Amino acid sequence: MNRPPLEVADIVRCAGQSFIERSRKWINGQHEKVLLAITRCRTAALGGHRDQCSDCGHSVISYNSCRNRHCPKCQGNARLHWLQARERELLSTSYVHVVFTLPRELAPLALQNKRLIYNLLFHASAQTLLEVARDPRHLGAQIGFFSVLHTWDQRLQHHPHVHCVVAAGGLAPDRSCWISSRRSFFLPVKVLSRIFRGKFVSGLKTAFQTGTFQFHGHLLPLAEPRAFASWLRLLFRHDWVVYSKRPFGGPEHVLRYLGAYTHRVAISNSRLVALSEGNVTFRWRDSAHGNKKRLMTLPVDEFLRRFLLHLLPRGFMRIRNFGFLANRRRAELLPLCSRLLQQSHPPAARIASPMLPIHSLWQCPLCAGTMQVVERLSAAQLLLRSPPHLNRCAPGAVRVRWHLDISIFALVHAEVLRKFNHLVFTVVQGSTSGCPLVALQYVRLASFQDVHEHNPVVQLVSLYRDVELLLCQTFC
Repeated sequence: MNRPPLEVADIVRCAGQSFIERSRKWINGQHEKVLLAITRCRTAALGGHRDQCSDCGHSVISYNSCRNRHCPKCQGNARLHWLQARERELLSTSYVHVVFTLPRELAPLALQNKRLIYNLLFHASAQTLLEVARDPRHLGAQIGFFSVLHTWDQRLQHHPHVHCVVAAGGLAPDRSCWISSRRSFFLPVKVLSRIFRGKFVSGLKTAFQTGTFQFHGHLLPLAEPRAFASWLRLLFRHDWVVYSKRPFGGPEHVLRYLGAYTHRVAISNSRLVALSEGNVTFRWRDSAHGNKKRLMTLPVDEFLRRFLLHLLPRGFMRIRNFGFLANRRRAELLPLCSRLLQQSHPPAARIASPMLPIHSLWQCPLCAGTMQVVERLSAAQLLLRSPPHLNRCAPGAVRVRWHLDISIFALVHAEVLRKFNHLVFTVVQGSTSGCPLVALQYVRLASFQDVHEHNPVVQLVSLYRDVELLLCQTFC
């Protein structure tokens, strides 16, 4: 797969350390750990492995991933593994997509009490669906579904909501048959909205009475019972947003649909457009105007601040199962649902999704054979492996990416690193008319290739020999 011209890791390498120093008042160890993991992901700092095609013998070296769930580059494999595990749990019926969203008034409180508010969002939305579905006036059945937490909108602002994917039907109260919902309607949205609001506000009251809330900064006055009660009354002034799509497809469509919502991060690398003059430009979808694609430009510090808003608490489960898919009931009730569906509907052939390879997540680029790991490589073994690579990420901004094989974060002495960064940054500034250095990934002893006179970074060629000498004195 082709690498995006600009990545979140490039932005962190360019401005991450200065951003951390300017944000000491609120940044914590988890923030720094995630930023470091993103910069080290798929670099020699984490080691690597050599893969070889079992058919044609083609061999290639790959760097290891950081596997941090907030890293934009580490979610693809995790998503495929999760979808493979869910494939055998799909029922031969249609599914419904329901979204529960918290009002914007709750966003500041949620940022200061992430674990509490996000847990409450999961439980309130799940209990709402289960309660309304059990009501004989609506469906009269026990349903099963899973929920995925997202905390962002297209502009990276804090926007907590859960996506629920629900089987369009459920078990009868006596578990004797399967009750299907109507083809064009699942559950009434207005009823869901009001019950969800009531359950969530009730949970807020309970948390306040038990003293589990934390109030800081401008929320400190809410620690007073009267002020908190007055603030809660504001939440009842309007209906909360609950969105439900019409039932869609069957098991052959669900996996592709789920892939768009599971294991996502706040922003993907493919949405990044440019990093220039201290600003980040990225694409976003304007849902208020027909999902029109637009561009937004933010200062680097603001972009990184918004990105870090969406870090989840340590150990927090962002995908959860409920109803007959709950962990303690799944083994008993899921086979029963399958049998009842087969009795009420003719069995349909299960269509395997082509997006879910079973044995290998990577195919040979030459013959499409299976790539197998034949050698594990440490960071030290990856020294002197591949030539550097120069490319342009956007008009007016030049990115210098050194595809080299020893991480500057792990193996270069701090004094040498400071000299090297200062030297390269100075030359790039002078040779590109003030364009900032976007990425400096690795240090390696090699020579430039494919550098032409019209390239604005041609002056780096003469610099490289000085850097090579500097590094030789360090490592030799």
